[in-house]
Amino acid sequence: MLPVRMESPLRTLRSAINRDVMVKVKDGNAYIGRLIMTDSTMNVVIADCEEVKGDSEEPVARYGTVLIRGSQILYIVLDYSKKSK
Repeated sequence: MLPVRMESPLRTLRSAINRDVMVKVKDGNAYIGRLIMTDSTMNVVIADCEEVKGDSEEPVARYGTVLIRGSQILYIVLDYSKKSK
């Protein structure tokens, strides 16, 4: 049996720079856009950002570039694509 190699979440997140992501935050909303930066506390900066309400993909608002604090993030989906695209 081959040993399993674990990769750190931060390294995985950094490898997703310039790719589309969906960031789900503690208030239940999600933000979809292109990841342009992250730091050691998993704060993320997203460009061409769109806020969606809950589990729907209906946009609530569109933003340019946003910063989301790592302490408010529940999870991040890498290489996210909207079903309606």
